[in-house]
Amino acid sequence: MNYRHAFHAGNFADCVKHALLHHVLTALCRKPAPFRVLDAHAGIGLYDLRDERAARTGEWQRGIGRLGDVTTGPLAPWLELLRTQGWPPLYPGSPALCRALLRPDDRLVLCELHPEDQLTLRGALGRDGRVAVHARDGWEAAAALTPFPEKRGLLLLDPPFEQDGEFDRLADTLREVWRRFRGGVQLAWYPVKHRAPVRAFHDALRDSGMRDVLACELWLREPTDPTRLNGCGLAVVNPPWTPEGGFEAAARAILAALLDRLGEGERGQGFAVTRLCDE
Repeated sequence: MNYRHAFHAGNFADCVKHALLHHVLTALCRKPAPFRVLDAHAGIGLYDLRDERAARTGEWQRGIGRLGDVTTGPLAPWLELLRTQGWPPLYPGSPALCRALLRPDDRLVLCELHPEDQLTLRGALGRDGRVAVHARDGWEAAAALTPFPEKRGLLLLDPPFEQDGEFDRLADTLREVWRRFRGGVQLAWYPVKHRAPVRAFHDALRDSGMRDVLACELWLREPTDPTRLNGCGLAVVNPPWTPEGGFEAAARAILAALLDRLGEGERGQGFAVTRLCDE
């Protein structure tokens, strides 16, 4: 509950997470049947990059700040949606991004425990009848609120990774939700500081019995310093079907375009889309 995403909104990790999230949501919209999204660690929804917290770190300038002139290529659909939501200077977090793509019968459930952030989130999005805002622990909600009544949809897990054991908890939650909701898509963000915790997380997913799991990662430098956010990843369970080469090809194109803009030529920078569990 101490974590405040306003200091980090629009940084490179947000760009990775939200560009891939946008692609998944667009894929869900291809079918006419309604879907539900559960954003288990929602934050405040919409971030003003002129805010003193964003200015204090300046992280957005090395993230979304480098993408302002992109109008073509794999990032263009996501960036165009951001512009319709007030960017710049407003940066839509995952709640605002999801809400912008909802159709009349789709639903969005947002969980946020921080009291001040939860009130801000409710004020920003809670008036929309398609959106429910819960002052509720996201880990508990992930198990309690799945499977969805619509029988299709997305669970987004984006914990702050401020406590020990978050990788283990993430793997356990993904496995439990998959057991209960085989048709649901799951996205789980994780930091890449050094390789050992990430390898253990990937091994836990491989050994989980789940099917159809990918790891999409981008790193800005060699991930050897455990005190720095050197990269990040998104575990994708049951990625949705997409045309033109499928989800894996689309994810590689998105990550390549991001690295081209956000990379600074440091040793060891790169990206990968790795299949952890077969379909």
